[in-house]
Amino acid sequence: MEEHVLAAVELATTRPPGHYDTITVRPISPVIGAEVSGLDLADLSDKQLAEIRHAFLAHHVLVFRDQVLSAEEHKRFARHFGELRQQPLADLDGGDPAILEISAGPNSRFVAGEDWHTDGTAEAEPSLGSMLYVTQTPEIGVGGDTLWANMHLAYEMLSPPMRAFLDGLTAIHDGLIPWQGHTPPPEYVVPKSEHPVVVRHPETGRRLLFVNAGFTSHIVQLSRVESRALLDMLFGWVAQQPILSCRVRWTPNTLVFWDNRCTQHHAVWDYYPHSRYGQRVTINGGRPTG
Repeated sequence: MEEHVLAAVELATTRPPGHYDTITVRPISPVIGAEVSGLDLADLSDKQLAEIRHAFLAHHVLVFRDQVLSAEEHKRFARHFGELRQQPLADLDGGDPAILEISAGPNSRFVAGEDWHTDGTAEAEPSLGSMLYVTQTPEIGVGGDTLWANMHLAYEMLSPPMRAFLDGLTAIHDGLIPWQGHTPPPEYVVPKSEHPVVVRHPETGRRLLFVNAGFTSHIVQLSRVESRALLDMLFGWVAQQPILSCRVRWTPNTLVFWDNRCTQHHAVWDYYPHSRYGQRVTINGGRPTG
């Protein structure tokens, strides 16, 4: 690796570990993700919540296994971190507007999240994060893993001249991109927003790369050809650098809580024609700032 890449990775892997009195936190990889145990998400103390918050900012992706939660308990846990996002199309099927069902089975022709992306960046105020609670995993016992990538490290591993160039740019995030090949319902108001290419995490102040293949259409200050070339490089940078990511293998009754402000994720659909089912609750965030 080049020296600036080695320096970024070394810094990311030597950040001081947190101290926890009421929970156990075991990192999944040196740079992102941790499994949290020794607690019941349906019955948390104030100290446990405080330590979860600390672990969330330190690891960006938290995995809680063997949790038995009702829909109300799932939402109650999420509300400790902010207001819940109401799904824009939930009223069409009479479902709970705070819960998005994530399911795939033998009749599925595609699944959401197959490519690297950050949820909802076309919104003016993308989410703080999401909690996906998976209760059914593929019957064969394997498949359906999810990968998460650290976008702080994705930015820090770029060369200093590239970081300096990106710092002054903005990009358009278009909600039509995920619908390519399909027609959104007429009731759906398609979002489109302009965000900095490099933003600061609102709680830690740490810089990160804020473009993704799922929603970013073009960079405002560049020509069409220049924008396409740069975005393709940045999208590939995330997809082709395994050191940026962790891989979570789902087991029944696992909840994963991820920071949507500084991660991308990729849902692996390698279990067709088998089934997987979960419910996702999303927490409102704010406007990204550089």
